Amino acid sequence: MISRFLPHPFRRLLGVKTQHPRISGFSLIDQPGRLQPLLAAIDQSNEVVMDTEADNMFRFRVRVCLLQFYVCGEVFLVDALAPIDLGVLWPRLAKKHLVMHGSDFDLRLLYDFCRFRAKSLFDTMLAAQLLGRSRIGLASLIEDNFGVKLDKEGQKANWSRRPITPKLLDYAALDVWYLPALRDILARELKRLGRADWMEQQCRAQIDAGVTGFAPPDENDWRIGRSERLRAHGQTVLHAVWHWRQEQALRLDTPPFKVCSNELLMKLASFADEGATADEILSSVNLGKRHARLIGSLAAAVREGLERDPRTLPRRPGRDPNHHPLTQSEIALMDRIKEERDKIASKISIEPTLIANRSQLSQIARTPRKLGEILLPWQASLLAEAPSLKV
Repeated sequence: MISRFLPHPFRRLLGVKTQHPRISGFSLIDQPGRLQPLLAAIDQSNEVVMDTEADNMFRFRVRVCLLQFYVCGEVFLVDALAPIDLGVLWPRLAKKHLVMHGSDFDLRLLYDFCRFRAKSLFDTMLAAQLLGRSRIGLASLIEDNFGVKLDKEGQKANWSRRPITPKLLDYAALDVWYLPALRDILARELKRLGRADWMEQQCRAQIDAGVTGFAPPDENDWRIGRSERLRAHGQTVLHAVWHWRQEQALRLDTPPFKVCSNELLMKLASFADEGATADEILSSVNLGKRHARLIGSLAAAVREGLERDPRTLPRRPGRDPNHHPLTQSEIALMDRIKEERDKIASKISIEPTLIANRSQLSQIARTPRKLGEILLPWQASLLAEAPSLKV
């Protein structure tokens, strides 16, 4: 276990330079048997500040790599890839109020990882959105509120690499260190504007969305970009090369986009659509030095796609028999509701889609009486003021 020192978030407010004053340090837990101080701190507190770091930018099989906690005045960094039994952590954490930033990915990740569900939540990104802040990223909010400019290098770091560098440990610790003070600032502003209840509703919805996890693979995931415009051979080649990319990414344990881009896959399919031969299609490919050795397997995939009977491709998802296109009058109503939504949003200085997104507007136009079922209460109460929805 090691300790380092962090800048105090209130130093700027006190007129003191934010240059790593000596305060309580953070602890790195990367060995078995060292989890007890964190567990004891959680047991003593009603609130836990939390963040996670994953390796989704570097691995096909996404893993939780690091867990960051700020509790009882101390920061704990838990190496989730170390041989530590975290089973005792989750039941304790599930009983606490959490403070997080941009928690949607984290909550889905933790649900898939260990079926974790939060009890309650304050998400500082959601708070910033409800306040109409133009900059809602954590680094931006910290700079705007505390005058401290954080290094953003950690956002693109490979968190699965060990040992974790001291610089990245500092970055990870600061992700949670500023959140309590930031939460207090945003919570006061939400209360002043009468939006604290909005925040509570948004956070409950975020928790509910988190327990759906990430969408499982679907047989039509290969239909990327504007694939619906492709004809027979374009479709079969796209299907073949998309699955080729998935297989290579799985074998190399790297994200699919690092094997090749969607743009390249569509380019190959478009050449096939134009009647090009396998050799002509492959002559257009540049996988770069890193993946040049994959050209042989790609060639096999292209030939397989050209030889495939288009009728054997997975069928497109059928139209929901209970869903019908909007009528002209419903489209006109949706346009009026959208215009009125935008005016309401402008008046209270928030992003219009926070009140209702396009899909929700469509649902409301179809069944206006279900406004309260489609939207959260705070959203519905705002949109109920729209002239088009008044009875």
